[in-house]
Amino acid sequence: MREDHHSIHIDGREIPLIVRRHPRARRIILRINTAGEGAVVTIPAHADPADGLEMARRQSTWLGERLDDMGARTEFRDGVQVPFQGQDYTLRHDPAARGPVWIEGDEIYVAGDARHMTRRLSDWMKKQARAEIAPLAHAKAANIGHAPSRITIRDTRTRWGSCSSKGGLSFSWRLVMAPNEVLDYVVAHEVAHLEHMNHSPAFWQTVDKLTADARHGRDWLSDNGSALHRIG
Repeated sequence: MREDHHSIHIDGREIPLIVRRHPRARRIILRINTAGEGAVVTIPAHADPADGLEMARRQSTWLGERLDDMGARTEFRDGVQVPFQGQDYTLRHDPAARGPVWIEGDEIYVAGDARHMTRRLSDWMKKQARAEIAPLAHAKAANIGHAPSRITIRDTRTRWGSCSSKGGLSFSWRLVMAPNEVLDYVVAHEVAHLEHMNHSPAFWQTVDKLTADARHGRDWLSDNGSALHRIG
């Protein structure tokens, strides 16, 4: 995909805007850039980028309101609060301590050079995500007579999880920041695709078999998912 970087002005603010050509796009789509700042306009391969910019300007009121609702990014640094398994923890930097990351009470400690705090904490959360997701996915898959060919933990930006045609499952490490029941729903959703590579009624029946409250998981991610992408 080709990307062009622009900006538009909304109420005196300069908003970064990425115009992205996608070979499978059939129309112009405007969305918030949850992975960074500003917004992204996706246009069909042969569309004029000016049309994407014009759409963003027409939707400037909506765009400004959505950006205000999302708030600023939360960086991994000493003193800030971040969620982990649905609970808020305060980050503490301890440069002299041994061991990269550990939890004490309602605080998460990160050792070492402050310049590496983001990487150390991200790596730790990825490990925690794998430790939670992998056995859960295997257990749920066994429950319906399947086994994933592989399980991958990534920092995906458009999906919380995916299932390939060869049975490989992929999940966002950021799910470990969500409540456990939300992570459970996403794992159930992707495992159910091992049985049904669609979203048919039979698929949703399988999801409901594998998790306690699929609707709650979907609603929680709809309301809070974008905020998780703005952490770290």
